[in-house]
Amino acid sequence: MPSKKFQTFFDCGLSKIRAGTFNTDNNRDMFHAESEFFTDGSNLELNIKKIIISLENNSNEYIDSVNLMIDSSKMLSVSISLSKKLDGSKLKQENIKFLVQEAKQQILKYHNDHDIVHIIVNNYKIDKIDYSSLPDEIECHFISLDILFICLPTDLILHFKSVFSKLNILIDQIICSSYAKSINYKNNLSFNSYLSFIDIGFNKTSIITYLNDKLISMDVLSIGGNHITKDISAVLKMDLDSSEQIKLNFGENSKILNHQNISIDILQKIVFARTDEILELCNKSIKSNLFLNDVFQIALTGEGSRIFDNKHKDRFSFPNNINFLEETLEDICQSGFSFISKPNKQEVVVVPKKSIKQGFFEKLFHLFK
Repeated sequence: MPSKKFQTFFDCGLSKIRAGTFNTDNNRDMFHAESEFFTDGSNLELNIKKIIISLENNSNEYIDSVNLMIDSSKMLSVSISLSKKLDGSKLKQENIKFLVQEAKQQILKYHNDHDIVHIIVNNYKIDKIDYSSLPDEIECHFISLDILFICLPTDLILHFKSVFSKLNILIDQIICSSYAKSINYKNNLSFNSYLSFIDIGFNKTSIITYLNDKLISMDVLSIGGNHITKDISAVLKMDLDSSEQIKLNFGENSKILNHQNISIDILQKIVFARTDEILELCNKSIKSNLFLNDVFQIALTGEGSRIFDNKHKDRFSFPNNINFLEETLEDICQSGFSFISKPNKQEVVVVPKKSIKQGFFEKLFHLFK
């Protein structure tokens, strides 16, 4: 059987599915596909199957495995610090693996309804000196690690594994979509100090904050773009599908409003009231992780953020530098591909694909240097 040339990524949201397949030998050779907008997940398997067929036809390669990018309003980020006394000899990766494994067991003990999908070592404190990555050839008497775990609900993961299994497709790696996107976009932006990515999805909003190149916090709010749609539906007494269309065309197509005899002023009051609420909650979340007078920048992403467009940002009461990043299908899929293909020095990779002739710990953990 010929070796596989393409690596496939599925970003599965609650309102749209996007996918891309990338030639690992030629990164310019790629194909993308996406579903229509939906609110009923009962056709999830059919939508995935259609995209699979499209990608297979374009790449001329059979897809039997994918990398899955998902988010959830119930995903967790948990921070933990652990320390260990050593004998002053050279620090070994086994010392780090021991602490990470111990932290992992604590997380699973108290959050047994979640699966760990990302383990990020934010700081190595070695004999009272902080390091952003593990230094080579250093002697150590005392070490402590600051570790951030990103976890997704187990039942959500099992659900997607079941759907893809029915299509005879295995899931290689599960990735937190908003986290992967933030890394990809961060690497293409110029910023100093703090930068927060607010990713507004269908029914959740994630807030991921970096200090320079270091991830310092991740928070998730159970509110998203669908709440704006519901507000429009309730106030204007319209069905959800029509309300969604009005929201998506907000500020762009007044013909729809005129045809349905809807006041633009009333619609703006509905939209801006809810968006102000979402942004204020995000503002509180960001500030809770910073010092009082820290200045930070905001980048808005996600399908639900389209309504925030840069031309409307002056209408919001949000006090900070805020910009909307226009995401494309290619951008989202590229985020997954870049996440897999470009090692992150801070991240411990759980069960890497290439685990041949590795011991127990090596199969569980791999520290990029």
